[in-house]
Amino acid sequence: MNQRLLVIPLLLASFALGCGHSEAEWRAQLAKYNELQDSSEAKKAELEKQLAEAKQHVADLEKQLQDAGADVKKMSSTLEDQEKALAEYKARAKQLEAIKARFDLLRKKLDELTKLGLAVSIRRNRMVISLPGDVLFDTGKVELKKEGEDILKKVAQVVKADKSLVDRDYQVAGHTDNQPLNGGPYQDNWGLSLMRARSVLLFLVGKGGALPRSHWSAAGFADTDPVANNGTKDGQQKNRRCDLIVVPDVDEMIDLTKLTKE
Repeated sequence: MNQRLLVIPLLLASFALGCGHSEAEWRAQLAKYNELQDSSEAKKAELEKQLAEAKQHVADLEKQLQDAGADVKKMSSTLEDQEKALAEYKARAKQLEAIKARFDLLRKKLDELTKLGLAVSIRRNRMVISLPGDVLFDTGKVELKKEGEDILKKVAQVVKADKSLVDRDYQVAGHTDNQPLNGGPYQDNWGLSLMRARSVLLFLVGKGGALPRSHWSAAGFADTDPVANNGTKDGQQKNRRCDLIVVPDVDEMIDLTKLTKE
């Protein structure tokens, strides 16, 4: 039953027991109660509307980021306190907008590298510039080919031309296909991938690229992180690569620990 219908008899009884209360006073009290009830319901409805709009805005932003490649952790809330939940969603939306803007700008700056035939993508929640291994190195070798040096010089030029790029941290990640490498100077695919990453690193921070040493590091992943099926020659060729990983800043790691599709 409607609460207002219940409260009217109670108010009538209250004024009937009281002394000197006129019908006008009763109606005034009833009108005041109705006004308060209407105000409360209107505030609740407005909060629900704002909360729904904020939740939809966050959902839209998260989808845009996920479509772009980021792994954005879903936000949960008990919604016991609507005003608190609304503030949280608005803060979440502001954070997502700022991070999305930074990644969009970073991707735009790195798009120049796609003109060189390099792939710029998001992988494992990080911006990655992929350099084909067969362009950089001869089979089983770690010495850069002339063609590889030329590509790396162009990459260095793009990075150095923008202060926001040159001041970021990067990791050179070496990768191989799954064909075993037994013996030889590098012993296995771990050794080969690491030494190739080291060759690229030394070229980029040396005379070839002159990039700041303090912002660069190297790692070898062997065949543990394939981007294609190693069961085909084409897939193996794609897996033989060196990635230049743009390391996320701390404030970008919103579960961008996770911003923008695998």
